[in-house]
Amino acid sequence: MANLSRVLFNLVLATAILFGLIKILSKAFDFVARYISSIDKKTKRFINIGIALMVAIWPIVFINQPYVLRTSIIVLLYIVLALSLNIVLGFAGQLSIGHSAFYAIGAYVTALLTVNFQISFWIALPTSALIAALFGLLLGIPTLRLKGDYLAITTIGFGEILRLVLINWTNLTRGPAGIPGIPFPKIFGFMINTNLRYYYLILVLVMFTIFVSYRLLNSRLGRGLIAVRDDEIAAEAMGIKSTYLKILAFVLGAAFAGIAGSFFATYIHYVNPDNFNYMESVLILCMVVLGGVGSIPGVILGATVLTIIPEALRDIATYRYAIYGILLILMMIIRPQGMLSMASLKGGAKSENSGNKKRNKGLRGLSGS
Repeated sequence: MANLSRVLFNLVLATAILFGLIKILSKAFDFVARYISSIDKKTKRFINIGIALMVAIWPIVFINQPYVLRTSIIVLLYIVLALSLNIVLGFAGQLSIGHSAFYAIGAYVTALLTVNFQISFWIALPTSALIAALFGLLLGIPTLRLKGDYLAITTIGFGEILRLVLINWTNLTRGPAGIPGIPFPKIFGFMINTNLRYYYLILVLVMFTIFVSYRLLNSRLGRGLIAVRDDEIAAEAMGIKSTYLKILAFVLGAAFAGIAGSFFATYIHYVNPDNFNYMESVLILCMVVLGGVGSIPGVILGATVLTIIPEALRDIATYRYAIYGILLILMMIIRPQGMLSMASLKGGAKSENSGNKKRNKGLRGLSGS
């Protein structure tokens, strides 16, 4: 009884501390969002260059601390995964809770090609993306008429079916034993076999994912996706092909998840169905929602925070997941729009109205194309 009382007291105390901390952080997020929305493009460019330089020299500073490097690599990996889901959920508004299935497809395709057929990683990587995109297409077509909870249930079913296939198709996937011995990638005879080299490899993939996400968001297709997310009937009335755009979102999101899976396989050198369970999909979804649905900087921040927090709480393993859950609940109560939402980064209603005018202009061009 005494132990139970102590545990309850500690959890109540942690809840109170986290409540105050999130309240303070909420004000800080609003301040950062207002500052970002107020600065000009030239200043933003310098800030982005500064952040890029810090990220680039980060592993050199911690080169003698393998734990920090490995954690940084996992953070970057989850950024790719969260951004890939953000295309589906944030841009197109399609609630997918089976995203780890595409992650698994990318990992297993790379494992099978590199281990069984000795194919180079640089061929396996795009092949994994293409096959994951194909499965995204196969999932996207029959789920076009589904929305909300029904779509979520369908994607959960797809993820679980794939996981069971990986477990039971032992002739191909070795079942629960998984596929070990995935080789190091090589480029022009240069082997990527250290944490430092893996860091820069995943950093390139992260930069590519961010570049494509921004280009998509600021294009006519991206404005069409946002319109379909906000009001599909109104978008169709303006001539937007919502069917095409929703399938495109599934395909692109699956492709980038496949890229992340391909990297994961070659970094861990082993794949197993347990690496791609339902909770992995939930974790990726939490990263997108916590950071801010549709917001690229928010999703990056959400992925970073939710990857680092479990590691930071490792010293208090007894309360680790309880505090983790309380943090998520309080965050959704106090700041349901996420840490850096799209609306806050646009500077509020005034910027939102301006964005709507630009969006309508882009939609007219898209409907006429």
